[in-house]
Amino acid sequence: MALSTAAVGTSYAPVTYAVGREKVREYALVVGETNPLHLDPAAARAAGYADVVAPPMFAVVYAAPAMGPAIFDPAVGMDFALMVHGGQEFAWGPLVVAGDEVRTTVTVRSIEERGGMGFFVFESVSTNQAGHTVCVGTWTNIVRGI
Repeated sequence: MALSTAAVGTSYAPVTYAVGREKVREYALVVGETNPLHLDPAAARAAGYADVVAPPMFAVVYAAPAMGPAIFDPAVGMDFALMVHGGQEFAWGPLVVAGDEVRTTVTVRSIEERGGMGFFVFESVSTNQAGHTVCVGTWTNIVRGI
């Protein structure tokens, strides 16, 4: 099956995620974070933040919902049943805190075949309510048996 690159450059409607204090704390506890900045509003405020600070990889929580339309777009042509996670890279900007509204837009960066596998690379750009870029993610998905 030949891969189509027609979707490369396509951007999808942004998805907004309201960052909640309890979600940040739950995430921090699940991943074993013990830093009080992630768990205690008073400690976060004492350090100069408006509320608890999201751990860096919380980026997956607010960016992943924006990935759905891209990976399930028929024009992209991914067979989700044969997809495996290839990798992620993130570049962070200002820290995300509870109370932020993070808006993420996803764009198809490349689609290519290598060694009988399809490599689908997406970029997510997440901005906060002040317009600052809080995270840029590169998401690589591999589809076996192309």
